[in-house]
Parts: sequence; structure tokens; C-alpha cells
Amino acid sequence: MSSAKPNALTIPPELDAEMTPAVRAFVESLLDWIAQLERGQKTPQNSSLPPSTQHPHARPQPQRRKSKKRRGGQPGHEKHERPLIPTNECDDVQPLKPTECRRCGAKLTGSDLQPLRHQVWELPEIKPHVTEYQRHRLTCPCCGETTCAELPIGVPQGQSGPQLMALTAMLMAFYRQSKRRTAEFLATLLGQPCCPALTVKIQNQVTEALRPSYEVLVAQLPTQEHLNIDETGTKEENGKA
Repeated sequence: MSSAKPNALTIPPELDAEMTPAVRAFVESLLDWIAQLERGQKTPQNSSLPPSTQHPHARPQPQRRKSKKRRGGQPGHEKHERPLIPTNECDDVQPLKPTECRRCGAKLTGSDLQPLRHQVWELPEIKPHVTEYQRHRLTCPCCGETTCAELPIGVPQGQSGPQLMALTAMLMAFYRQSKRRTAEFLATLLGQPCCPALTVKIQNQVTEALRPSYEVLVAQLPTQEHLNIDETGTKEENGKA
């Protein structure tokens, strides 16, 4: 009797009887390799893919059986939806009343004490808030010297306010957007004139502003008992590493 494992492809009995144990083992491994390819699990171990296509510490993916359930919510599951906010917190409330009966056409009057509430969330029109500081230069009537008014404390010398600079830096640092994409986001969605060169300028200014706080944190690291450092895994396609 053959000791072949069950595969989608099997060795015909007439050939199995003529095989030596070494040939049979080779054919069984070949059939396993073909079966894995048919399942679409191509790896450097079972295909001609170069080893460089797989992460060196990639974990093998467990073979999961395909579920017979349909995609999406299953029958009987609890419905999840965004809860309605109080009516007095809405920016606009529009009462809608029918004017005539849908059956006979008679005119309708009155109000529903518990109307059906339908709320639509929408982004407001975003326009930059521009403040113009008019610095008057006046001449002294005694000595003739001219004096120009100073900007208030906290007003930047450039044309970018602190909130705009913080948002620009967050887009590039936290959300990892390029200088060009950041400029396009500010110009297209926020109506803020911007170019990649301006994002670089803002990035340098924010970096210098945060450097003292950064250096304080760096100096405190060696004295901390717990650093919360681990080997964070990565994910490439469907493989974890």
C-alpha cells in the first residue's frame, strides 16, 4: 500500500506500485508543491519567487477555511448607527410638513409631537481667517523723527499663523505627507495659498520652536525606569513580520 498523503493530485496505482521509496517521496513533495500553487500561496519556498520578495522574519500565514457566511452584517445582528445629537445643538433645523393627504388629497394642518428626525453632517465652507495689521508710521512734531507701530506680542513676522504652522507640520510629521501633497491639501481643501517651499520654511520654524522641549525629553530618557520600547512588527501585503 502507498503511504502517499491525500492531495488534489494523486499517484495512479499502476505507477505507485513501480516506484521506489525515494521516487515516491519526491513525487509526493512535488504534488504538495503543485497543490500549494493552485491555492495561490506562492512563496520563495514553493515557487520561483526570489527569496528577497519575502520579509526575512515573515511568519507563515495560517490556512483558514473559507467561511460560508455572506459578507457584511449577519441576520439578527444589532444595528449600529451614529446617534442623533440634541436638536438644540444643530446648526439648522428645517421642519418638513406634508400639505395634503397622500390618499385623498385633503389639506393637512397641525404638527407632529414626535417627528422623524433625520440629521445630515456636512463640512462647512473653509476659508482662511486673514487679519491685517496696519502699522502706522508717525512723525514727531518736535524732532521730526518717524516712529512705526510695533506688532502685538505673539503676532508672527511672517504670513503664517501658529495654527496654520501646527497643522502644516502635523500633516508632514504625523500623517507623513510630502511637501507637495501638504501644499496641495492646504491650497485645494482649505483655500490657503501654499507651495512646497513654504512648507519647508514652516517645517524649519516649527522644528526650532519644538527643539527645547525635544532636548528636555531626550535628556530625561536615560533616567526613566520604563521606556516602553518593543520590536514593533511590520506588515507586508498579507504577511506579518
